Amino acid sequence: MVTDRSRLGAPERAAAIARMRDGELDVLVVGGGVVGAGAALDAATRGLRVGLVEARDWASGTSSRSSKLVHGGIRYLEQLDFSLVREALVERGLLLEKLAPHLVRPVRFLYPLTVPLVERGYIGAGMALYDVMSYTGGRSPGVPHHRHLSRRQVQLAMPGLRTDDIRGGISYFDAQVDDARFVVTLVRTAAQYGAQVANRLRVEGFLKEGDRIVGARVRDYHAGGQFEIRAKRVVNATGVWTDDTEALTGDRSRMRVRASKGVHLVVPKDRFHSTMGVLLRTEKSVLFVIPWGRHWIIGTTDTDWNLDKAHPAATAADIDYLLQRVNRVLAEPLSREDVVGVYAGLRPLLAGESDDTSKLSREHVVESTVPGMVFVAGGKFTTYRVMAMDAIDATGVTAVPSVTADIPLAGAEGFAAAWNVRAALAAEFGIRERRVRHLLHRYGALASEVLELIRGDASLGELLPGTRDYLRAEVVYSARSEGALHLDDVLTRRTRISIEAADRGVAAAPVVARLMGGVLGWDEQRIEREVELYLERVFAERGSQEQPDDASADRVRLSARDSMGLL
Repeated sequence: MVTDRSRLGAPERAAAIARMRDGELDVLVVGGGVVGAGAALDAATRGLRVGLVEARDWASGTSSRSSKLVHGGIRYLEQLDFSLVREALVERGLLLEKLAPHLVRPVRFLYPLTVPLVERGYIGAGMALYDVMSYTGGRSPGVPHHRHLSRRQVQLAMPGLRTDDIRGGISYFDAQVDDARFVVTLVRTAAQYGAQVANRLRVEGFLKEGDRIVGARVRDYHAGGQFEIRAKRVVNATGVWTDDTEALTGDRSRMRVRASKGVHLVVPKDRFHSTMGVLLRTEKSVLFVIPWGRHWIIGTTDTDWNLDKAHPAATAADIDYLLQRVNRVLAEPLSREDVVGVYAGLRPLLAGESDDTSKLSREHVVESTVPGMVFVAGGKFTTYRVMAMDAIDATGVTAVPSVTADIPLAGAEGFAAAWNVRAALAAEFGIRERRVRHLLHRYGALASEVLELIRGDASLGELLPGTRDYLRAEVVYSARSEGALHLDDVLTRRTRISIEAADRGVAAAPVVARLMGGVLGWDEQRIEREVELYLERVFAERGSQEQPDDASADRVRLSARDSMGLL
């Protein structure tokens, strides 16, 4: 059972830092994305003394800017990468059925068919193989099988689709997740099992004894100051920053990680009428139209990015590309005015000494190129647990095997029972049942902790300005229990207001800042400063999305000041 040990508030952060400073760790994990958080949980549940540090906020990089899918990667079947697909499908079933049923849910897609007979046979065979492989882990796949649909069935299920050239379709299931919320939950679970975790701690160098890494020098960007953390092994799980982190050791790695930019658009649900998502082929890859609550997510692009890694920027060309591709199949075309949110993320793709990286691009690699340090890179969100397990195995610190396949994440235990009594919970706390459903899908059984805040202060049951789902209580809970230290932590990652609200969170910002300030002890000047920085960010992001190329978009995006150095 999850207790207060999983809380990630400011006092717990300070206590975790004190413990990391005072004694040698077995493993120090650098990087608070999904793989780093998974590695911390894996090590903690093997009985190791483990610390996890993140330079910015939990999931502030790639792990909050994905397509929000937990999937096998059906397009990799065509590349004959069966092992990658099988591994991901097994992990998908595990997440749906056992590890995170409150956070990971089935989602249905249609693959439209335009060529009679031949295409149905070819794609249908791939879908059948996809279904079969999902059973190979010895567990239920957690989703129904694929289905063949006639042209008429497609028209009824998806009236918003242009069906002039469509001969029918095949529907299949994968799963989706709020990626940033998943990572925060993963970090909380690691803390519950004894991991010492702290965000806003940047590694600025490594400690060495001879050629061996024995710890790290870190700077605290929240409380201020520098200190050392000693550890038997260090795991570099910094994603697109892998090379930068490795460079701090003074040694040259044989592997390189390239950043590939993926852009997604968010549009209101009423702009495309359909009962399921869509999977489309493009010239280079595939395009998804993904159901996302009251919205659709449309993505993604795949282009090299060599500029600022913390704030990748979408360009006007990126947005136009996605709109042009999706409009080919929509009965009513989308325009720029329909887009309420845009986000860009960077995939960490593996590159060797040559330019031929297609084989490695979506696989992961674990190596120890520097004594005392293990780096893990590549891979995909769905297979984070396998990557984390491989990384901790590679440290050689323990012979105890991984047990994370049997460790439900915080909020999973008791979720089914809480879901069954959601109407009673709504009546007990005096809020609408749909609000309780919203909380259960975001916190699982831990939703009771958010509801208790409303019992203590009924005003916390009110919606945040400019939103239709997020409650004020969620802001207080984010600052008290989920490690949110800045305004953008809440508006961008603890909630998804920054991409879901038409004003991108501008109306909510002052209210959220004041609620956070009440928990974190901010004075009026700090509250105003947090709001000012967030508004600068929104303005810069909007401006960057009007630029024609990456260099221009990057320059405009970086015109906004960063909350990183705000103490």
